Amino acid sequence: MIKKNSILLMASVLLSVTLCSLSLPQQHEKAKNLKVLPKNISHEELDNVMKGFKEALGVKCSFCHDPRKDDPKKLDFASDDNDHKKIARDMMRMTQRINKKYFKGQTAEAVTCYTCHRGHDEPLTSPQAAK
Repeated sequence: MIKKNSILLMASVLLSVTLCSLSLPQQHEKAKNLKVLPKNISHEELDNVMKGFKEALGVKCSFCHDPRKDDPKKLDFASDDNDHKKIARDMMRMTQRINKKYFKGQTAEAVTCYTCHRGHDEPLTSPQAAK
């Protein structure tokens, strides 16, 4: 009987700990190696920016982020080894300059990645043929 009660007690404690950990907000690692985006950007804001890039260029995260060397199934977001990431930073600086110079005072960004890319990894240089 004591053994059965001990097992039930252990199971209850384990269940309580599991439920508590599920209800706690996830702690995200602070973003590293930010060179254009603000260093104090929240995880949610950073996620939204990255989702915007993915949609504007029609790509996946691995387009700009290489796999981690210690775990190739995960991406190394801090690495600068991928040239697409370097190009993305230059494009961010370019759109920031354009918006600051030509669209001062407007609340929304007038020029974004989507302005040129329209869902393609390379900007279109001429109109697509009619289908």
